[in-house]
Amino acid sequence: MRITSPSFTHGGAIPRVHTCQGDDTSPELRFEDIPAGTKSLALIVDDPDVPDPANPRRVWVHWVLYDLPPTTHLLPAAVPPLQLPPGTQQGKNDWGRTGFGGPCPPIGRHRYFFKLYALDAVLERRGALPKSALLDAMEGHVLASAELVGTYLKD
Repeated sequence: MRITSPSFTHGGAIPRVHTCQGDDTSPELRFEDIPAGTKSLALIVDDPDVPDPANPRRVWVHWVLYDLPPTTHLLPAAVPPLQLPPGTQQGKNDWGRTGFGGPCPPIGRHRYFFKLYALDAVLERRGALPKSALLDAMEGHVLASAELVGTYLKD
């Protein structure tokens, strides 16, 4: 399984348009080689370098999606909630809301992990789950995972 983006390469810089210094919109994401038997997909985007990459103290969650159909191969850039694939549920990010919150590091160049999970179950409308509750719900259901890492340094 793979997750890629035409907006940035693995390990490369996330364009400003997708950050708090730009339009704060999600990048285009592409999903490939979803394993047979997948019933749903989940996506978690987080930053393990908060507040300072030299002295990280917590992981900041930027986006949580689950119950994406296994036929999903593309999330367009700046995808609005009403245009997410049918059945997709949004979890809560660390701003306390649903939706994508772009990179906005307080200091230094941070890493942003876009983690895709293939699940053998549909988790079914559990509301705006935070990352921790989604990980608990996914336990024992992960068939495969893939990740894409981008970086960002504020001007």
